[in-house]
Amino acid sequence: MNRMRIFALSIALLRGMTSLVHVRAGETATLDHWKESVRARFPGVAQLSTSELASWLADTNRVPPLLLDVRTKPEFALSHLPAAHQVDPGTGAAAVRARVPTNRPIVVYCSVGWRSSELATRLAKAGITNVFNLEGSIFAWANEHRPLEAAEGQPVTRVHPYNSTFGRLLRPEVRGKP
Repeated sequence: MNRMRIFALSIALLRGMTSLVHVRAGETATLDHWKESVRARFPGVAQLSTSELASWLADTNRVPPLLLDVRTKPEFALSHLPAAHQVDPGTGAAAVRARVPTNRPIVVYCSVGWRSSELATRLAKAGITNVFNLEGSIFAWANEHRPLEAAEGQPVTRVHPYNSTFGRLLRPEVRGKP
C-alpha cells in the first residue's frame, strides 16, 4: 500500500474517531450515534436500512444488488453478508469499475458505514450513481441476527469488531475476536 493511501485511510479513521469525542462525557457512542454521524458527514450518499436490504434480497422479482464489503481481508474472512465481494477500503472507483459489474444496483457496507460511505462517494464522483450504503453496516446487520457467512459460504454468527472501541457496538453474542 503506498504512503498516500495509508495517509488517506489514516485521516478517514481519525475523522471517524473524532465523532467519539463529541459524545458527552460518561456516555458511550451507540450504533445510532454512528448512523447519525455517517448521514451528517455523507449527506449525498443514499442510505439503505437493514430491513430494506433484507426485503430486497428476499424479493425474487427484483434484481439483487451487488454487495461490496469495504473492510479489510481479515475482517471479511471472519464474516460477511452472503454473496458479498471484498473491496479494500482505499480502493478507487476505477479499480471497482474494472473489477465488478456496475450495471446493477450496488450496496456497500463496512463495520458502521464510514468506510463504505467514502467508497460510495468516490463511486458517485466517477459516475456510478445507483449506489447505497447499508445504514449501520455489518454491525447493525449482525446485531439483528441476520445471515452471515465466512469462507466457502459457511454460516457464522460473529463479526470482526474492528477494534475494542468499535467492538462495543456489537452485541456480545456476535462480537468476534480481531
